[in-house]
Amino acid sequence: MPSPDADLKAAMQKAGMDGIVMTFAVDYVAMGPNANNVKYDAWARFNTALDEQDSIMKQSGISLVTNGEELNQKIASHQPVVIQSVEGAHFLEGDTTWIEVAYKRGLRILDLFHDTDANPALGDVYTNEPKYGGLTELDAATIRECERLGILVDLVHTDNNTVRGTLKVATKPLMISHTGLNTQLGTNEKLAQIMSPRLISKELAKEVADAGGLIGVWPHLAFTAEQYAANIKAMVNVVGIDHVTIGTDTKITPEIPMGNMPPREMKGNNHVWDDEPTSFYHATIRELLKQGFTEDDIAKICGGNFVRLFSETTQHRPNNP
Repeated sequence: MPSPDADLKAAMQKAGMDGIVMTFAVDYVAMGPNANNVKYDAWARFNTALDEQDSIMKQSGISLVTNGEELNQKIASHQPVVIQSVEGAHFLEGDTTWIEVAYKRGLRILDLFHDTDANPALGDVYTNEPKYGGLTELDAATIRECERLGILVDLVHTDNNTVRGTLKVATKPLMISHTGLNTQLGTNEKLAQIMSPRLISKELAKEVADAGGLIGVWPHLAFTAEQYAANIKAMVNVVGIDHVTIGTDTKITPEIPMGNMPPREMKGNNHVWDDEPTSFYHATIRELLKQGFTEDDIAKICGGNFVRLFSETTQHRPNNP
């Protein structure tokens, strides 16, 4: 729920980023005092959020990029860019033809799952009790349609059986955009217990990487930039330097106040660690250098690997609409 007057370009520049994957969760129905009176319509929610994001990009003078060629051109000229993503394929409501409609609106990354199951379901969410034993036929059909159009599939929020089932169906590499190794639990036991289902095993991380995929490491269980760099290093040691990227899963602009509630102080990309005087990316790069990564390594982790995967999965296809 970004503020309508959010200066996205300034926020990106402060964070040290040329480009962001901008996303929202479709299964968040409504907030505020009248939330219980709002009828949930996944397709309406999806389109309303895209309209809001289009408005923010327009007022900030930022372009939406839809393929690797555009992305590389913008990066080379240091123009800020946005890639459109969504968490949760709930807007499909069982009909994969809506993927093409979303594609024409600019969607290029589809996170199949979020905190709740879609209806009909695509598979099992990792924080819920398993019901389907992995991916469903709808999930398989969604994967095939994304590959036909040129949409990168994100398996975040997906349980192990569903990840493995999807890897068998997919012919293109996949991404898990924000997770971490389940051996890197940090020092807060309560938070570790909450976050543990959202983390990935070394074995599954290797399977994703062996299929050409990419894993984003998030900072949620790191309380300093040094700890975050160590979590990245742990993932690199398991899957290799070419299969790791940054997965912030944080807000970059202030939220719009809901009802009579004051705006919350959001610890987004510029305020992840309380004692950190520099921005998220600058602090991360500094610590990666301290932990022995080369500039070439850091270029891969902090964007290069993602650009490569995005380019491969969104390249033009003769049968695109």
